[in-house]
Amino acid sequence: MDITLPLLILVIPLFMFLLLGLTGMKMSHKLAGTLGTLGMGTVLVLSYITAFTYFFSGAPEFISQAGDRLQLTVFNVTWLQFSESLVIKLGFLLDPISAMMLIVIPTISFMVHLYSLGYMRDHHGVYEHGFQRFYAFLSLFSFSMLGLVVATNIFQMYIFWELVGASSYLLIGFYYKKPSAVSASKKAFIVTRFADLGFLIGILVLSYYTGTFDFMALTSAPVDGIANVSQVSITTAEGIRNIFETSAAPMFMGASVLTWALVLIFMGGMGKSAMMPLHIWLPDAMEGPTPVSALIHAATMVVAGVYLVARLFPLYLMQEAALDIIVVVGALTAFYAAMVACTQVDIKRVLAFSTISQIAFMMVSLGVARPEFHHGVGYMAGMFHLFTHAMFKALLFLCAGALIHAIGSNDYTAMHGLRKYMPITHITFLIGCLAIAGIIPFAGFFSKDEILTACFGNSTVWYIWMSVVAGLTAFYMFRLYYLIFWWKEHKVHNPEHAPHDQPWTMTLPLVLLAAVSCVAGFVPFGTLVTWNGEPMYAYEGFLTNLKHLDWSVASISLAVAVVAIIIATVMYKKENPLPAKMKNALPALWDWCYHRFYWDELYQFITHKIIFGCISRPIAWFDRHIIDGTMDGLAAVTNKASVAIKGLQSGKVQMYVWFYLAGALLLGAITAICLM
Repeated sequence: MDITLPLLILVIPLFMFLLLGLTGMKMSHKLAGTLGTLGMGTVLVLSYITAFTYFFSGAPEFISQAGDRLQLTVFNVTWLQFSESLVIKLGFLLDPISAMMLIVIPTISFMVHLYSLGYMRDHHGVYEHGFQRFYAFLSLFSFSMLGLVVATNIFQMYIFWELVGASSYLLIGFYYKKPSAVSASKKAFIVTRFADLGFLIGILVLSYYTGTFDFMALTSAPVDGIANVSQVSITTAEGIRNIFETSAAPMFMGASVLTWALVLIFMGGMGKSAMMPLHIWLPDAMEGPTPVSALIHAATMVVAGVYLVARLFPLYLMQEAALDIIVVVGALTAFYAAMVACTQVDIKRVLAFSTISQIAFMMVSLGVARPEFHHGVGYMAGMFHLFTHAMFKALLFLCAGALIHAIGSNDYTAMHGLRKYMPITHITFLIGCLAIAGIIPFAGFFSKDEILTACFGNSTVWYIWMSVVAGLTAFYMFRLYYLIFWWKEHKVHNPEHAPHDQPWTMTLPLVLLAAVSCVAGFVPFGTLVTWNGEPMYAYEGFLTNLKHLDWSVASISLAVAVVAIIIATVMYKKENPLPAKMKNALPALWDWCYHRFYWDELYQFITHKIIFGCISRPIAWFDRHIIDGTMDGLAAVTNKASVAIKGLQSGKVQMYVWFYLAGALLLGAITAICLM
């Protein structure tokens, strides 16, 4: 494959970042926004061409004679070389999941660029301060995320992983004069740094024992031939896989080195994808501009952890203990976030916890995936849900941005009854709700039910658990929908924020994403994206997914979603005392959910009371009084001694002669005594 298009996909957003970052303030706001949007539009076209060529051209370089989709290294240049096999390269890897992400990332990023042309202006047409800087940061983020998903090796992924974190920090803290935004950006940066430390240690452990960073080597199929790893120099993919399949595999605290490495690597994914207990940064990250929430915290950055697990999935399959950890973490996170979302009043925070829950859905799907059950349907389902969720969650966030832009508040209590005033936003938001609730034929129905099918094949417990989470998802999303667009008549308190649909730059992305959310479920993912490149089933036209659904699972989950929507309709369509009665019936549960199960307070207690109070303060006292005191005491003694003897350096020659004479006489006396 010609390297020109893939290279431009990375170069253009980097160039736009440098151009807008260095010269943007000398441009008009409109020019800077237009250039940024056109740049991302170009990347969108090039990415679509690359992805569609990979999926549908049928070229031998992409598809084997057996029909499997192959991994293709478009280019790979050496950056650092530590040994013959341990080399860090920078390249472009094309395979089913990277090609899929070449559709997801530029699509959402372009929609956000276009949407921001309208959102980052007030009702009088005045642009936000730092508008050019905002577009520069968007380009940097897009470059970082694209570099992450096409990485040919795990260290290249780590480099771009950190760039994504830096971009997130800059975008969350865009309103740097707002204390809450500054705190949120620091919180996101610090929490994910702890997670990334685990990721880095995992990379180092994995590379130490395998001798490579390369993804294709790490995830290639095992062969026979190596029996004792301690006697073999590991330089081939076959040897790497065989290490961890023999009884000679290194162990630590009862688990293999590979298990530890994979768990540590997953720790990095937990931070980036906001899994418990490293989830606390994501709700506060809503302090950034709403388009940032759509781009980073709904569709792209937060799925980096899911993508990481998917990229190393063949290794995870070899250590099912690591997959079990992923399942438990994902299931607990999904349920926790869904419960919290049921009580929030800030519409962006409802969507934030919804994102946490849905990302956890994807993690569970990967964790329960096994090749022996429907060709690893969990892997395909997790990637499918990543794709569909990106579209309808970005739609929901951008709809929330339109509401906030019109009303001037994130609180749903300032909204109500907006369906008459904002019909386009109303319809598109409803489509997003139907999609995430899993109502047929919207996108979420297909991907969610494939996940439930994978759970059913792995464990009845996980199937029931995730079905409950799916029901909660339908409930809290329609609770939000009714409280915003129905409940009671809207009262305009500020004429400047009278509700109305937004300009075309904001409305067009809503319409396009809503359209995609209606049809994305029909994309035949099972023939395109699988863990080993082998199609799960044959393509049978537009209705392929419907024909291959497990309807015994789908019908139950659809019924659960419908019941949850009916409950939400009864409780929230019209103003009534039922929500208050439910709150009063379970006040403790409501308080715990509303306060996010007090995770933030727990972190505050641990950091301020234990770490700062019980550990840091005694250390600081020891440093000031013992370490500094010792040094200060030595200095004081030295100073006093110097004062006492400074007369010896008076500069008087007569005194020096007397000292010399006294010393000579004393030396002579000592000599005489010794000779006696």
